[in-house]
Amino acid sequence: MRCYSFRNPSHYMNKIGCILFMFCCTVNKLQAQNETILSSDTSKKVVPVVIANVPEKVKPPKPIVTEFSMGMRGISDGWGVYFNYGKAKTNDMKRVDMFHNQLFWEFEITEKYHPKEHKITSAVPSATGGTRSFKYGKINNFYTLNIGTGYQKLIAGKPDQGSVSIHWVNTLDFSLGLLKPYYIYLTNYTDPIKYSDDNQNEFLPKTAGSIAGGAGFSKGFNEMVFIPGGSLKTSFRFDFATDKRSVLGLEVGGGIDYYSQQVKLMANQDAQDIFYTLFFKVGIGRRW
Repeated sequence: MRCYSFRNPSHYMNKIGCILFMFCCTVNKLQAQNETILSSDTSKKVVPVVIANVPEKVKPPKPIVTEFSMGMRGISDGWGVYFNYGKAKTNDMKRVDMFHNQLFWEFEITEKYHPKEHKITSAVPSATGGTRSFKYGKINNFYTLNIGTGYQKLIAGKPDQGSVSIHWVNTLDFSLGLLKPYYIYLTNYTDPIKYSDDNQNEFLPKTAGSIAGGAGFSKGFNEMVFIPGGSLKTSFRFDFATDKRSVLGLEVGGGIDYYSQQVKLMANQDAQDIFYTLFFKVGIGRRW
């Protein structure tokens, strides 16, 4: 039988101590590397994902570049309603919201009066028992449809909301005139009549007592004559809106209208193809 001899026990104790020391160093090294964890596959390392606390970016609001407004137009020779649609025109996008320069398109409906015409209430009762009004000497109604474009230039801006912005506005329109004959009722006529060379003495009596009143708005539409023309307007616009998304404007200015043929509104007055006007406009609207 072979006999085995044992070495000195202290030799084995030294080896065990070296192994424990190396194990402790390895553990400390792993902890120093952000607590790296070994996967089941010891050849790979799994590193925990660290999510940085990055603040979310907030998108700035879109600039206000569009405007729509509508309102009433008071004219020295009539009245009208209008609708405007505009787009901002500026290279300074930081100030585009501050009541900018604007290119706009306009649609307008107006009725023109002659300075000499005025309304009279007839003394003759109507068939329903009431009375009708009429305009003595008036022979035509004149309406216009205006479609065009314009540009408003900023003169004084709005550094603060609630202050007033001032613009210089120029507009060029194509105008379509609508000339409609004016009918009246006479006491000795069953049907209404319009002015002609044959009936001018009856249409314009020496006293208005024989006139029973006007025939109404709808009479004469089937006899309407179309007269093309154009208009040019210049004005100053004041915007009093308290916030940049609203429109509250007052506009004052003047213009000239030209038509391709003479327009006669009153029997005893000259016809004209050029009209000079003063006007004001009051409007409201929104921007976006």
